[in-house]
Amino acid sequence: MEAAKNLFSYRKYWAHRFGTAPFLPTTREEMEALGWDACDVIVVTGDAYVDHPSFGMAIIGRMLEAQGFRVGIIAQPDWRTPADFSRLGAPRLFFGITAGNMDSMVNRYTADRRIRSDDAYTPEAAPGKRPDRSVIVYAQRVREAFPESPIVIGGIEASLRRVAHYDYWSEKIRRSILLDSKADLLVYGNGERQIVEIAHRLAAGEPIGNLTRLRGTAVIGSPPAEFTEIDSSSVDTPGPLNPPIDPYEMSPSEASPQAQPDPENANETRVPLEMLKAGRRPPRSATCLRLPSFEQVRDDPVLYAHASRVLHLEANPGNARALVQRHGDVDVWINPPPIPLATEEMDGIYELPYQRLPHPSYGGAKIPAYEMIRFSIPIQRGCFGGCTFCSITEHEGRIIQNRSEDSVIREIETIRDTVPGFTGIISDLGGPTANMYRIACKSREIEAACRKPSCVYPGICPNLDTDHSPLVRLYRRARALPGIKKILIASGVRYDLAIESPEYVKELATHHVGGYLKIAPEHTEQGPLSKMMKPGVGTYYRFKQLFDRYSREAGKEQYLIPYFIAAHPGTRDEDMVALALWLKKHGFRADQVQAFLPSPMATATAMYHSGKNPLRKVSRNSEEVPIPKGLRIRRLHKAFLRYHDPDNWPMLRAALQRMGRSDLIGSGPDQLIPAWQPKGTGQRPEGARAARFTTQHLGLPRIDQSKPGTRRARPPRKRIPTR
Repeated sequence: MEAAKNLFSYRKYWAHRFGTAPFLPTTREEMEALGWDACDVIVVTGDAYVDHPSFGMAIIGRMLEAQGFRVGIIAQPDWRTPADFSRLGAPRLFFGITAGNMDSMVNRYTADRRIRSDDAYTPEAAPGKRPDRSVIVYAQRVREAFPESPIVIGGIEASLRRVAHYDYWSEKIRRSILLDSKADLLVYGNGERQIVEIAHRLAAGEPIGNLTRLRGTAVIGSPPAEFTEIDSSSVDTPGPLNPPIDPYEMSPSEASPQAQPDPENANETRVPLEMLKAGRRPPRSATCLRLPSFEQVRDDPVLYAHASRVLHLEANPGNARALVQRHGDVDVWINPPPIPLATEEMDGIYELPYQRLPHPSYGGAKIPAYEMIRFSIPIQRGCFGGCTFCSITEHEGRIIQNRSEDSVIREIETIRDTVPGFTGIISDLGGPTANMYRIACKSREIEAACRKPSCVYPGICPNLDTDHSPLVRLYRRARALPGIKKILIASGVRYDLAIESPEYVKELATHHVGGYLKIAPEHTEQGPLSKMMKPGVGTYYRFKQLFDRYSREAGKEQYLIPYFIAAHPGTRDEDMVALALWLKKHGFRADQVQAFLPSPMATATAMYHSGKNPLRKVSRNSEEVPIPKGLRIRRLHKAFLRYHDPDNWPMLRAALQRMGRSDLIGSGPDQLIPAWQPKGTGQRPEGARAARFTTQHLGLPRIDQSKPGTRRARPPRKRIPTR
């Protein structure tokens, strides 16, 4: 893997002489108080401004400030006119636009497309403070206000829409958001590397149109002349064709007719025949893959599944090639992913001078997302689990990026000594996953060459070092700090990984669980599990055995709280019946449940749209995946998870009778629902109880819904809390 310039090795921009701002300014008055006549960069965000390292705008703003740039924040502007976007004037370098920590559509709509009644990233959870498709709307308003200012879009909403993508809310394939927003540059993934280089190069006088080869970005433009272009269909053939052919061993004349480039598209070329005859392969760094065009994937779900598969295969920064996709008469060029951050860079980012508070302009208003994370600490980024419904890999990557133990300890001490309201309880030490800290491939060479979507499915890779001892040491050192009463672990535990280290499970159960621990089997049946890339329920039992044993040895009554997804691709009605019977057998009653939400660019979303399985090579005749599509079947699958709710019984009875499973209707211990109906129940419209789908399954910053100090042991009859 190529080396990357250290984030903190750039020469500081001249404006560093102004020093550090207490809060990044949000008004002209605040700018003037700092002695600024203008901002160098203005960040527009759909979230309230919280100066905390769990909020993207704060990390990017403080990172640029550390480089010497003057950064302003326009938080939750009134998008109906350009006026509010002018409050800080024009930036000297560029506008950076993000929807916020959450995708704006996921933030506003449930998995049933119902409008949510609150927004956790807004003061007092007030809804309606951001538009649908915020990045597009914000970019349009900025362009109206300042036509000449460069626009850089980023964050989760832009990141997961960098190519043509299926949009669940309109049930259409939409173009790359780069085109719809009319932005100059798109930053995908965690954007520190990209945004720092962008700022320094623009400050040095380069036009933004020159920034075309920056890792982790997408631009409008065709492949450079020095690149060798390969049609992606020759790498993974999407049709009733001959067996897949190695693109490095074929000439244009040898390609099958269906796999040939579009003759009308002059940009689609193949590996030069002269190079093949000479026995040479073009270097991957000078090779790009041409995906099927927007028009092709829009009109052909099989080609969409194929494009999704190729995109996910090109996700490792050690070997990923650039991608290009035609949209009408222009190309969208997607550079390979950014180089993962080194530990010292991670430390530097999380130890920037954050106030760790919401901006004073909000007064005493509560911002729920901040209240949930103000005492939690990220220790890592990325996830190598590869769950198909999850977008962490597409956004943060599958190579774990770690903070040092000393840096985490310093942040705990900072919280203890400076954050108002701290009671001695750290609500979480974690990240996208609780227990991937310092876990990596045993070989850097193997890691750089690997193209597997998961390191733990269908089993744990023998090249993965599953040693949990660095995490155990961190836990022990953290809880030994003066003034720290308890360290809780609220991030999801990858239990198939945890059972490789019984010492870790013992440490977790003995010291870091406050009554219950959330884990995510997601299902019990192999049909959906194989499409999720999740382990079988036997792994859950092995973890539960260890957890229960160590909880008893510690003299604690503690419970595992498993979470499940309804209506995931690959799920049949019979699978939901089996899951409901499992829940009843084990005494679980879900208060609220989650239904699969097809988020942009996720592998499971490609399954949902196409009915194909992109975990394998996609062809016209390849595996068909059963898809629970449509409101009726999605509500039925959710109802099976809430088998105990009398309002669901009429729907469940009808379904069981249709399936020939009337034997499950009755009051026996092995039956699912009774034949009688309580008076006044069963009248509520189907699906009136909304499903919940949280940020942890979209690759976004986790919201811890527990309150420190209030956890307690659950009674034997367990209710599964909301995610």
